[in-house]
Amino acid sequence: MLKILIPTLMLFPTIWLTPKKWLWSTLTAQSLIIALASLAWLKWTSETGWSTSNLYLATDPLSTPLLILSCWLLPLMILASQNHMASEPENRQRTYISLLASLQMFLIMAFGATEIILFYVMFEATVVPTLIIITRWGNQAERLNAGTYFLFYTLAGSLRLLVALLLLQNHAGTLSMLTLPYTQPLHLSSFGDKLWWAGCLLPFLVKMPLYGIHLWLTKAHVEAPVAGSMVLAAVLLKLGGYGMMRMMVMLDPLTKELAYPFIALALWGVIMTGSICLRQTDLKSLIAYSSVSHMGLVAGGILIQTPWGFTGAIILMIAHGLASSALFCLANITYERTHSRTMLLARGLQMIFPLTATWWFIANLANLALPPLPNLMGELMIISSMFNWSPWTLALTGAGTLITASYSLYLFLTTQRGPLPSHIIALEPPHTREHLLLLLHLLPITLLVLKPELMWGWCFC
Repeated sequence: MLKILIPTLMLFPTIWLTPKKWLWSTLTAQSLIIALASLAWLKWTSETGWSTSNLYLATDPLSTPLLILSCWLLPLMILASQNHMASEPENRQRTYISLLASLQMFLIMAFGATEIILFYVMFEATVVPTLIIITRWGNQAERLNAGTYFLFYTLAGSLRLLVALLLLQNHAGTLSMLTLPYTQPLHLSSFGDKLWWAGCLLPFLVKMPLYGIHLWLTKAHVEAPVAGSMVLAAVLLKLGGYGMMRMMVMLDPLTKELAYPFIALALWGVIMTGSICLRQTDLKSLIAYSSVSHMGLVAGGILIQTPWGFTGAIILMIAHGLASSALFCLANITYERTHSRTMLLARGLQMIFPLTATWWFIANLANLALPPLPNLMGELMIISSMFNWSPWTLALTGAGTLITASYSLYLFLTTQRGPLPSHIIALEPPHTREHLLLLLHLLPITLLVLKPELMWGWCFC
């Protein structure tokens, strides 16, 4: 763990001491080396247990894929932000990259924490750099409103979690993930226990987000700069799913009765947000709503508490993180050239940018879960495990899958096909940097097809 955490800390002197001429290239190279070094985590020393470097930080098959995804994303965010930040003063550029590096550091400590209270502190700490990135470097005047939504939605849920964790510490005497599964099971029966159960899960459901408490996400995505959208879609939503998986171990007796409304809401959200996507005109808003739809499936897979549900959830989280981040990068490439997020104003781009249209096509196929990509593997495992739990869920998940395919094709056809509008003249072609950025998103998705056990978590080890 420290071999990744210490180089991440050393990014800060690099950011502030590197000459301006070499700032972006040096940091891209250093963060890419850290990302490649993090692949060493894939070599597990034990079958299902923890690989500990100390008492407070450790990795296991559940946290490892998310840790690697967090490290992999930093060089991609730096690559994507270069053009967006080119007109900013030097100090602001350095501050921006410092926020991205601090976000990676908090995420590594959140996913690697063995103490739940450390996970909680890092879970909350990620809000600060994300909020500054959205409110300072967002594109529109609405960004302050989006930042307010983001802050208050996440804080309102998280304060309940702090109280619930203090009660758990008082009862069990420990908050260590290493020992909590082996402590005496909790006898949860009273109304207060039900409130405690809700306090433990609601913050993670807000973070995912569950349909009904998802309004902050679409506002934050639409107003954030490209790096903010990437990290929100790829990693920060996954903090909610990871936290749910960790807490489920302690909530078992009550989950069987209390999870029903949340599962129903998650599956209903898949259909509702998919339907919203079908009538979107804003490019980033459509991709943001599609994230809510996919996270609804993940929430359902986790809440039914079966090995297949858990495995499908972790696979879909990793695959969606890469595919959704790639779509936000493509949306940013289009926005930087057409200066509009309205899809109808950017149609017919395949005529002039055929290679970029190929990236759009592959990213959309990943988003709609085309075989044999891991997105399909995750969705199939969740859908089949939910069907085994209750056959009625097939109607909702099946309709959700059809709607996902419909809006993915709608997104591709609207932005890439059709006649080229007359107002689109003299557009700058995409740079090699942007093609490399998209390759680094979509290559891991295709390579994971060859070795899906890297994402299975601890269910099938």
